[in-house]
Amino acid sequence: MKQLAILGASGHGKVVADTAECCGWQSIDFFDDAWPRLGHNGVWPVAGNTTRLIERFAEFDGVVVAIGNNSIRHAKLLQLRAAGASLATLVHPAASVSRYASIGFGSVIFAGAVVNADASVGMGAVLNTGCSIDHDCVLGEAVHISPGAHLAGGVHIGDESWVGIGASVRQLVAIGKRVMVGAGAAVVGDIPDDVTVAGVPAKRLR
Repeated sequence: MKQLAILGASGHGKVVADTAECCGWQSIDFFDDAWPRLGHNGVWPVAGNTTRLIERFAEFDGVVVAIGNNSIRHAKLLQLRAAGASLATLVHPAASVSRYASIGFGSVIFAGAVVNADASVGMGAVLNTGCSIDHDCVLGEAVHISPGAHLAGGVHIGDESWVGIGASVRQLVAIGKRVMVGAGAAVVGDIPDDVTVAGVPAKRLR
């Protein structure tokens, strides 16, 4: 029996668990730092906090971090990797991922997502429902591409950046680290680190 541990018992975690079941994982336990106050996440049990998960690594064939906040997810991934966790990568069977794409460990790719040839996706990415990552894109660690967002070819996105629901990014654009791209935005030029942009065309928010 394939046993998976998921750190982060949230709505996002439910989608990760559902994806895991579609990928053939047969037993799923959640862990969350709100335990023991939080005992279940939907139909799945919450079995402990981060410390308990680390103590129980040997019981699981893989671990996934299902925390929506990019910086927290990144920190937890690094903590678990340093502690010796076997970080699993989940690709929903209804996603389309080119055999020439590279997907970093600990990433999750939901139903309807498309990743094209020679795209490179870093550790701990979330490629959400129905998004698309075109050829030669390079995504850093702990990036989140929201449902229905689209990256044209050759886009570069830095660590911990978030592209909001329904946003679009023009080809060859470079987006820095820790950037927030608002829902429905159209990014047509490069974006520096640590800013939030929104609108059509996307502009920096004050």
